[in-house]
Amino acid sequence: MDALSRVLALVPVTGRVDVRCHFGGPWRIEQGAADAREIQYHVLLRGTAWLDDPAGEPLTLRPGDIVMFPGGEAHRLHDGSGRPPAASTITKRDHLVVMSTAADAASTDVLCGRFYVPGSSTQLLLRHLPKRLVVHSVQADMLAAPDQDAQASVAGSRLARLIELMREEALEQGPGSEAMLNHLSAALFGLALRLGSLVDTAPQGLLALACNRQLQPALTALFEQPEAAWSLPRLAELCSMSRATFIRHFDGAFGRSASDLLTEIRMTIAGRKLEATRLSVAEIGEAVGYQSDAAFQRAFKKHSGVTPARWRVQAREGSASR
Repeated sequence: MDALSRVLALVPVTGRVDVRCHFGGPWRIEQGAADAREIQYHVLLRGTAWLDDPAGEPLTLRPGDIVMFPGGEAHRLHDGSGRPPAASTITKRDHLVVMSTAADAASTDVLCGRFYVPGSSTQLLLRHLPKRLVVHSVQADMLAAPDQDAQASVAGSRLARLIELMREEALEQGPGSEAMLNHLSAALFGLALRLGSLVDTAPQGLLALACNRQLQPALTALFEQPEAAWSLPRLAELCSMSRATFIRHFDGAFGRSASDLLTEIRMTIAGRKLEATRLSVAEIGEAVGYQSDAAFQRAFKKHSGVTPARWRVQAREGSASR
């Protein structure tokens, strides 16, 4: 498994489509800040949109473009005319909200939704994705680095087909469309990250780390054997690098050290075990590489802000309230 597959396997992200927007004439979407475990996203199906948000420069979106906000910031999409938005109507077709204005020949279609990140995985995932990620599915072959253009072209083609399927489901609203759209949203997340990791400007963090082939042996070791006592010299040896070269490459791609990533992998696994098993705290600590229960308790609280026991209680309370 490659690094991105390992992250997606460890972090079971789910998705949901909330609103389909069909606009003709002036329009605007005002999106407030997201909850701590949510990533808001928009898929432009037809027309042109302008994006304003604090995480980056204003941006023009074209059909097939996807924008997601791992940083959770409030943002605005609009038609770029500067005119007040036309009055819209809101209807509900089964479980999908449809927002529309009077359609014309230059209509715009947008799908708006969100991805849900499990609580045990927020730091591993959200901390290491850019605050704003824009993926151009239909222009992948133009964005890719020379040695990755074939992979990016294939990923972009698949992403474009997935978006088209989402458009059809949103329009037709046949039996099971709500569940289908939600499953397609989760696939959208994985494909968007794949394409984001293949372009030559993959942002520092998980996406840059995922496309760094030289570091894959170390990443495989960290994900497959997080309980092992990995040292920087040993990880560097796996990658056929000196210790200094390994540190430079890893920190340059990820933005943090290999030791930091190992801790986050361990804490993510521990959080999931606390939520889903009856293993004792000491057993879970040992399973992720801590021989001392006290050391695991300190590390978990420093990483998560609460003790392992409290984490388990909160997870059970959250499940009971759903």
